[in-house]
Amino acid sequence: MTSAVLTTTPPQPSAKPDGLQSLREFARGSGLQSLVIGISKDPNAKITVLLVSPVSGRPVLAVKVPTTDVAARAVEAEERALLAIRQVAPRKVVDVIPRVVDAVEFDGKRATVVTAMPGIPMATSYIRRRHTATQALVAADFTAVETWLSELQSGTAGGPARMDMDGGVVARLRERFPDDVRFDADLDQLAEINDRLGRNETPRTAVHGDMWFGNVLLAGTQITGVVDWEACTTSGEPMRDLVRFAHMYALFLDRRTRPGRRVAGHPGLRADRWGAGVEFALDGAGWFPDLFRQFLERGLARLGAPAASWRDAAVAGIAEVAALTDDHDFARRHLELFRRLCRTGHAGATA
Repeated sequence: MTSAVLTTTPPQPSAKPDGLQSLREFARGSGLQSLVIGISKDPNAKITVLLVSPVSGRPVLAVKVPTTDVAARAVEAEERALLAIRQVAPRKVVDVIPRVVDAVEFDGKRATVVTAMPGIPMATSYIRRRHTATQALVAADFTAVETWLSELQSGTAGGPARMDMDGGVVARLRERFPDDVRFDADLDQLAEINDRLGRNETPRTAVHGDMWFGNVLLAGTQITGVVDWEACTTSGEPMRDLVRFAHMYALFLDRRTRPGRRVAGHPGLRADRWGAGVEFALDGAGWFPDLFRQFLERGLARLGAPAASWRDAAVAGIAEVAALTDDHDFARRHLELFRRLCRTGHAGATA
């Protein structure tokens, strides 16, 4: 499963980690056992190394290890973000955010050591059979994230500002798709969406920046950890996190379904093309589209914006992924999805 890892700065060498202890030396000195997990398929991958207690068998520390210079910059950005977010977030939020412990060297690059967060990734339950086909289980996932984001946003809220779902999206899209003959029309559509959204105001709050279900850890229905903070800002547009979670949750609803077949638990949804789950969420009918829309509507209302702006915010979030994801194919698919949704408007989904 691909996450929308954000990379907005052109590649350049990261700082040389002079004087840092090597990861091997750090792990040996800690007395903990090493377990390598989370080998990403992204072009600029990071490897997560868990350091596990030999007594309890539980992870104590986690080391984020970059594999490229671009990944190294992202790891360093996350280290700065973790230090910054813990200074502004309320205690209840901070308790589920990793704490920076140290930095080490691996293969000439700086790796960050943080506390390991307890819990099971929401991605684990998401891929279990029938989970996303069961209304109560899906609703519990949305409720957990909604509750936690509400605490993060209310606890870090600053003054109101023009609602801004762009944040460099248009500029990055221009760089990424310079030869696309239909691109000017896309930008016109996006400008109209951003203009409508910009008539509203929301508070500036802390923003995670990659709030998808793979970055959320749970114990039961309670969030016990939120990881991967490299795209964080302490003052930004809060709807970005709400939209990102809802979008990524919808995107993979048809992951187990053979092409052309109906998706179990979701009458009206077929696995007929990439992004069908998102189109269903925005323009379809059923318990999941209702849950998706209400999640965004409640978030907008809580932030002081009209609930009716939910669709514009959702479509703007798709353009953001097209602009900022690390994977060009993932970006291209999102651009095509953006185009389809702009054409259909509020049209209903086809059963």
